[in-house]
Amino acid sequence: MPKFSYTATGDDKKQHSGVLDAADENAARSALLRLKLRPIVIKKLNTKKRGNIDIPFLTRKSVKSKDLVVFTRQLTTMINAGVPLVRSLATMQKQTESDVFRTHLATISKDVESGMAFADALEKHSNVFSPIYVNMVRAGEAGGILDDILRKLAIQQEKDAAIRTKFKSAMTYPLVLIGITITVFIMLMTVVVPKVGTIIADLTGGELPTMTKVMLGISDFLLGYWFIHLAVVVGGTFYLRKFLKTAKGRETRDRLLLKIPAINVIVTKMVVARFSRIFASLMGAGVSVIESIEVTAKAIGNTVVEKELLAASKDVANGEQLSGPLSRSEVFPPIVSQMMAIGEETGQSDVVLLKVADFYEEEVDAAVDGMSSILEPILIVVMGGMVGLIAASVIGPISSLANNI
Repeated sequence: MPKFSYTATGDDKKQHSGVLDAADENAARSALLRLKLRPIVIKKLNTKKRGNIDIPFLTRKSVKSKDLVVFTRQLTTMINAGVPLVRSLATMQKQTESDVFRTHLATISKDVESGMAFADALEKHSNVFSPIYVNMVRAGEAGGILDDILRKLAIQQEKDAAIRTKFKSAMTYPLVLIGITITVFIMLMTVVVPKVGTIIADLTGGELPTMTKVMLGISDFLLGYWFIHLAVVVGGTFYLRKFLKTAKGRETRDRLLLKIPAINVIVTKMVVARFSRIFASLMGAGVSVIESIEVTAKAIGNTVVEKELLAASKDVANGEQLSGPLSRSEVFPPIVSQMMAIGEETGQSDVVLLKVADFYEEEVDAAVDGMSSILEPILIVVMGGMVGLIAASVIGPISSLANNI
């Protein structure tokens, strides 16, 4: 959206200047009038800097989760200390290190200053603030407990980020090993095997062991049709990425993740941990049960679970307790429905689910560590087996030739 610099006078007879986002000059003028400012000069800014090339895929336009957590934590402290919300937002705007986030905060601060509710101002920036964030802030504003809600939000974001970071870091080493294995195999089959195979064939008069013939056949296939392999890899990658962006593709991916051995255990525990913490946070903020279920369903990140929870919200709307649909779920373990039933009976669903979340977050850590420790030696053995097989196919004929001599 274009930016406009302005100079205006207010009711205090003083001149005010600044920058605001607006569709055009008339929209900028209307925005100033809503702020009870009489515009003197409005000028459109040229946001493109000389010497800079705006390359979309090199320009970061998203806000890091770390910046959002720091913002939530610091805003909680300031509001708890009695600092007005508008002043708190202005301070946070100056302190943040992210230029992208600073732009969002500037717009939010102006909207709140003009009288808009904080939750409504956040909702306009849906690419930064999730529906969970907006709904919890709205509940906090309604109940007058915004500082407490923001504290819960910060905890939830930190826990969520910790799970994702743990999973990514645990999978980094196995993925690196897989990449090295594939690279080494291709290099050996396309560079080493053809040269050594030619030498061995000349020395043995063309009589080669079966294993050597198989390896040479694979090598010839890779070299002779490399353009086909390249086209398949590039085309397959492009199609897969495009397919995964569709609703059917996401559902197929999520169903596979819930069925692949070892992976499905971790995914299930991550889903349960996220559901329990998010749902408990929303319930603790005073959001209605049905709205909490619907918001949580969209935030889980798994379309299969999302459909189950949305179906559960309809059952709850018809008068059934949430523990009922959860007990019939194909994803949620029985302990979740049982704990949910206890929470519903005692009226402490949020407290009970927070304990479930803590338990499953620890289970995720243990499961990820266990899978990583199992995958590493398996991949090392596979890589060693590939190299050994190729070496045996090359050394075998040489050894036979030496014995004959």
